Amino acid sequence: MIAKLKPYLFALSLVPLLYLAVELYRNDLGANPVEEITHATGEWTLRFLMATLVITPLRRTFGWSDLIKYRKMFGLYAFFYGFVHLMIWLGLDKNFSVAEMWKDTVKRPFITAGMLGFVLMIPLAVTSTNWWIRKLKKNWATLHKLIYATCVAGVVHYLFLVKSDIEEPLMYGGCFLFLFVWRYFSTDLGRWVKTRYARS
Repeated sequence: MIAKLKPYLFALSLVPLLYLAVELYRNDLGANPVEEITHATGEWTLRFLMATLVITPLRRTFGWSDLIKYRKMFGLYAFFYGFVHLMIWLGLDKNFSVAEMWKDTVKRPFITAGMLGFVLMIPLAVTSTNWWIRKLKKNWATLHKLIYATCVAGVVHYLFLVKSDIEEPLMYGGCFLFLFVWRYFSTDLGRWVKTRYARS
């Protein structure tokens, strides 16, 4: 049943971008539509990173093995929204000037953190295929732990961006920390859940 939802979740994951496109066409994104789209795509990058991270602890805790089918999809969507986020900033704010991009990356800490987060996602996206999983073997799992560094960089990027109104970035940071701890204890939780329901 869970596996059959994949095409619908794939299509649903595009809805945020389609919504932004419609709102842009209708001129309903406020006084600064570029800033609104940039902010929204950045947040959706963080949300898809969370969706990617939640798969393993859910699978280990409750035995929902079919969920593994969605981990790669959510991870690639995180990269996709991160790429759109970067391209909007680079294209509409920097006019695709590599020199201006480099200047901002070096001088502005929130840009530095955001760029680091995106760069760390590149090897995760590139090695997401079954061919790379077979080729890298155990090293694949080690490499894909970069997702935690990506999440930290993303939260720091958001935190430095907003400066004073830090409630939302701290919320994302708290969620990532919870998912990290849950993943660490998920195997033991899975044994506890299995034992409890076996007795009942």
